[in-house]
Amino acid sequence: MAEPVLLNEQPDERRVLRRAAPYLRPHRRALAVAVVVGLADSAALVAVAPLIGRATDALLAGDRGGLLTAAAVLVLLAVLQLGLARAGELLLAKAGENVVRGLREKCAENLASAPLRFLEAHRTGDLLRRTTGEVAALASFVRMHLRNLVSATATLLFTLVVLFGYSWQLALVQLAVFVPLTLLVMRWFQRSAPRAFGGKAAAEATVAATFTETLTVREALQSARGLPGWLRRFDEENAAAVGAARRAIRVENRIDLVGLIEGFALVVLLLVGGWSVSRGATGVGTVVVFVLASRNLFDSFSDISQLVGEVQTARTGLARLLDLLAATGRATGQMPEAARPAGELPLRGELVCEDLGYSYRDGTEVLRGVSLAFPVGDRTGVVGETGSGKTTLSKLLCGLYAPDRGAVRFAGTDLRDIPEEELRRRVVLVPQEVRMVTGTVAANLELVHGTPGRAGMERAVAELGLEEWLRDLGGLDAEVGVRGSRLSAGERQIVGLLRAALADPAVLVLDEATADIDPVTAGRLEHALDGMRGDRTIIVVAHRPATIARLPRVVALDGGRVSEDTGRGTGDAGREAGDAGRAAGTMANTR
Repeated sequence: MAEPVLLNEQPDERRVLRRAAPYLRPHRRALAVAVVVGLADSAALVAVAPLIGRATDALLAGDRGGLLTAAAVLVLLAVLQLGLARAGELLLAKAGENVVRGLREKCAENLASAPLRFLEAHRTGDLLRRTTGEVAALASFVRMHLRNLVSATATLLFTLVVLFGYSWQLALVQLAVFVPLTLLVMRWFQRSAPRAFGGKAAAEATVAATFTETLTVREALQSARGLPGWLRRFDEENAAAVGAARRAIRVENRIDLVGLIEGFALVVLLLVGGWSVSRGATGVGTVVVFVLASRNLFDSFSDISQLVGEVQTARTGLARLLDLLAATGRATGQMPEAARPAGELPLRGELVCEDLGYSYRDGTEVLRGVSLAFPVGDRTGVVGETGSGKTTLSKLLCGLYAPDRGAVRFAGTDLRDIPEEELRRRVVLVPQEVRMVTGTVAANLELVHGTPGRAGMERAVAELGLEEWLRDLGGLDAEVGVRGSRLSAGERQIVGLLRAALADPAVLVLDEATADIDPVTAGRLEHALDGMRGDRTIIVVAHRPATIARLPRVVALDGGRVSEDTGRGTGDAGREAGDAGRAAGTMANTR
């Protein structure tokens, strides 16, 4: 058995930007323009200190013209800096939002095409947390903090250039006092940050997963009175999440020590600068520049230190997103275009499975050596005891599971070699539980690829002979309730069948479509199946004798093997067998 690809609870955060590079590449021009404008904004801000230093020297020297010139340039610089700051903020926010949007869409695309084995191996809440919570945190970082981070980093670098340009001696004194202590604090933070913030994200994902499962099994918890025990589990996980959040906050609070270091460094600068001026080694304007530029230096360090927590949160979220993208990419087994089969795949073709083997866990095969052929237009029922492998076979035939052994081919091409979009145009599964969205019947039918219009929906209803059912329901604009709650299980199956008719697949697989529904609705569903196009292959997993009797061919599974395959007629012979089967089903229902 091939083990499913699993997500890492705390994925590696090293070289995360390098791994994100492929997703940044489409936006590199917009990002470059935004960064250049941001650098110009920081340069204008840093230039203020030298201008004020020059104005100070002019004032002390009695140079009125120099003072006025410096003041005029300072006013122009302030206006320019204001415009650059606004433009840089907008450009960087727009570029960053586009990057986040691309990640969000890629996550949705990968999850939509991921194998069921991958999805079933993970808790829904964890997947939901990564595709919503992590993306939302990244978007918040882009909107609120990314511009400040770029500006603070650029201001820091430009300020260092100014300080060394005026007096490398004072600059070294300033850095010798400020930088080592600050780096020690930052190192102290970095040593604990990945584990603290990664643990916080993992704990929050666990809480989200348990909450999602609470909604899913709420009826069972209420009827079995298991809610108190479940709530204790939820409380324990919530307490663990709170503890993880507190640890992350304690680590983040270490950054506040940088403020104390700033004050100490400024005191040292004033003492050394005053002593240097008294000896005539340094001018007053230079000390003024250092005091003002040091303010920029401290503010930049302070801004960066305050943003370290936000950066770490964004880094953790990005690592978890990239882990999801990498895992879903491996699970999907997507091939480059060059590896895809050449030539156009026919819209209709024979579906064949050869020597299929499949296991959910090692040592226990659910299917063993299953070989079947379903010609174009074939009508086949698949029967067997519970656990015989019927549902597993239906998912393998649709390409939702990849076989551990053997192959499933459509028109001679392995399903694993067919691009996902092309495969879903040719093979469609209607599961036992059809998923619905809140809204109207039409809104649920629009979920088909291509978004069919009302005329197409009405044609599909007429093709399946469901006009009376739709009229009794209230038409295409009838509300189905929250997730289809106003429809019975059988009516939801009918909506699923209508979706399949709109998709117009070559092969339609129905998994227990008539199970646990009332006889009237089951009869409508069976009648709708009879109305489907003759060149469409239909494979029905069913228990109802009346459903099986309407099909010209029946395949029986026993212990994961084909124990019987009767009525292989196709074409006219198959249709005659189908008429006989329907007649037998009618007589059985009458009796």
